[in-house]
Amino acid sequence: MNYIGSKYSLLPFLDSCISEITTNDSNKVFCDLFSGTATVGKYFKKKGFQIIANDIQYYSYVLCKQYIGNHKQLMFDGIKEEVHIVKNPIDEVCKYLDSISLIEGFVFNNFCKGNKKEGEEYRLYYSDYNGKKCDAIRLKIETWYIENKITESEYFFLLTTLLENIDKVANTASVYGAFLKNIKKSAQKQFIMQPAEMIYNDIDHKVFNEDANELIRKIKADILYLDPPYNQRQYSANYHVLETIARYDNPILKGKTGMRDYSEQKSDYCNKHKVKETFDDLIMHANTKYIFLSYNNEGLMTFEEIKDIMSKRGVYGCFKKEYHRFKADNESKNRHIKANTTTEYLHYVICK
Repeated sequence: MNYIGSKYSLLPFLDSCISEITTNDSNKVFCDLFSGTATVGKYFKKKGFQIIANDIQYYSYVLCKQYIGNHKQLMFDGIKEEVHIVKNPIDEVCKYLDSISLIEGFVFNNFCKGNKKEGEEYRLYYSDYNGKKCDAIRLKIETWYIENKITESEYFFLLTTLLENIDKVANTASVYGAFLKNIKKSAQKQFIMQPAEMIYNDIDHKVFNEDANELIRKIKADILYLDPPYNQRQYSANYHVLETIARYDNPILKGKTGMRDYSEQKSDYCNKHKVKETFDDLIMHANTKYIFLSYNNEGLMTFEEIKDIMSKRGVYGCFKKEYHRFKADNESKNRHIKANTTTEYLHYVICK
């Protein structure tokens, strides 16, 4: 998933720095408190850590329940007869969902041109076909879950698979703050249910959907990794369509972009008047051996402000790396015009 602030390209850098500082083999619990698409958590899960993942966005929680929480084989025993599962449950269930009849549901009616008459306004986030297919699959997944035909693990696997694949055909400049006027080439393709990645191991992981500053008071970790929002851009606004598909709660939508109410999900880390106090509160209540913070040189907090706050907890240090910033879709006219590189800092503190 193309995601603002994704650390995918920085994973080797993060791993190298964290490994250099955390030399104790007893460090087993890795907490990714602002998980996003679970990129960092997935990486350290594969390295054998027990992961605590969290994000206040529900679509992110769905992804984390799959990529972090799920760690055993999914059998789909409750729908074997309906789907005619013979050999590979995951592949066969996804192929079955690809073949079900289309439905004109919430996504089609609110995020596609749909049945709008000439002159009527509409939101063009998806093609009509992809909108109807998304509705059909989303409703089928929910029906199976409500009727106890699929487990919670199977439910979040299927939701993640849907979110990952519908996102690939979104008619946007990478985020959902706005849609494009005409359907771009990649959005004209018909999405398929390519199965989400499974990461198998014998470790039970924990996944939360809470405010980070509230959760930090209730958990304990060996390594705490923080990747909060850096600026005033709220993730709940930029990914509201995915939030609606994940919840499928028929919300009241507002305005041209169809924004859902996200007042309960606004982050103080996006507020220049609150961010320092909020960050200080988080650091002071962290029950952990090590704290690492990803933050770039364009964030609301300055380097010195971060250093002063983190130094309260122990021995402070910092790594830095130049990297390419997030860029909008090349098919969009809304391209960033600033320099295409920025400096990523990995602040850390070895707690006393």
